[in-house]
Amino acid sequence: MAIRQYKYQACDVEGNTQNGQLNAESEQEVVATLQNRQLIPLKIEQQAESGRLFGGKSITNRDVIDFTEGLCTLVEARVPLDRALNLLEGITEKQVVQELIEDLRRDVKEGKSLAEGLQTRPEIFSRMYVNMVHAGEEGGILEQLLPKVVDFLANADEAKRRIISSLIYPIILLVVGVLSVILLMVFVVPSFATLFEDMGSNIPTSAAFLLGMSDWLKSYGWSLLFIPVLFWFGWRQLDATPERRLQRDKMMLSLPMFGNLILQAESSRFCRTLGALLGAGIPLLKGLQIARGVMENQVLVESLAQNEEAVRGGVSLGKSLVNERIFPVLLAQLVIVGEEAGRTAAILDKLAETFDGYVKQQTERLVALMEPLLILVLGIIVGAIVITMLSAIFSINEMQY
Repeated sequence: MAIRQYKYQACDVEGNTQNGQLNAESEQEVVATLQNRQLIPLKIEQQAESGRLFGGKSITNRDVIDFTEGLCTLVEARVPLDRALNLLEGITEKQVVQELIEDLRRDVKEGKSLAEGLQTRPEIFSRMYVNMVHAGEEGGILEQLLPKVVDFLANADEAKRRIISSLIYPIILLVVGVLSVILLMVFVVPSFATLFEDMGSNIPTSAAFLLGMSDWLKSYGWSLLFIPVLFWFGWRQLDATPERRLQRDKMMLSLPMFGNLILQAESSRFCRTLGALLGAGIPLLKGLQIARGVMENQVLVESLAQNEEAVRGGVSLGKSLVNERIFPVLLAQLVIVGEEAGRTAAILDKLAETFDGYVKQQTERLVALMEPLLILVLGIIVGAIVITMLSAIFSINEMQY
């Protein structure tokens, strides 16, 4: 049953009224929880679902990283889990995170594992996060796995921020350029129509085309605002079914330059996840299952499923990667070397760093290439508009004289 958020009003044994929120599967569970707290429920209302919101406010990736770092420090110091969560709640300043930690601590005190508490909040904690914590609790090595979770989250967040910051200038350049062209077409080009009318001559075809486009922009230019919405809707439709998602991801991997960049980024995610799991003593098959769950490209997910079956059948991971021929050759060959030397986890960690460096380098190159290309394209468009209109005027003057 899905976890829902409930708002309650209750009173204690002294008659004092309390208000709050709880995550539960049903109203009956809310009532039982309140009674366990020696509270008498007066009013319970189900809150509307809000995606990645908790208590009506957003929990960011940075909040999750800070929470994990704090929990990692306390667990490594051998502080009991419920005590660690209580300490975290006391030192956390953001109210929404305090509410999250309070609910997790309550789950733990009620006998649930931390992974079970995290699993009820998939909009906040990823499948990889939950599986890593679950593996740590099962094997009694949570203090070993949490630092790896922190590193994974920090590296992923840093990569995301780096890409976003790299794209800020090209996006601003593109927006300013497009707005400049639109303003030129809407306010400058129409003035030439009056000039042509005063000359009393036929308008050349190229100029007539620009004037017609200008009229369309003035009348229907507002419809351009729907292009991003249509693009987003179309992208969502490609994600509607597993078959469409698979076709979309195949197309993404086949794109020049970008396809290889996506493959390298996904390879880095795979290596970092599996390396962390193997380094903490998680069996290979379990590690492959968890790593498959954190991959985004469905082509690679299916390939890992085939690898998992091959490993279950007795084939080594490196040879199965070679046979599938989806992941980079470097990954497959070095995994074979790591398996022969008994250092698979260390090799995977090094490969993750290698792929991260490649992704960073290629991203910087693409951004550096994007800026002059945008300037060149926008310059050609503006120049073509100006040259077309001036050529039309000169041709008309020559005909009159």
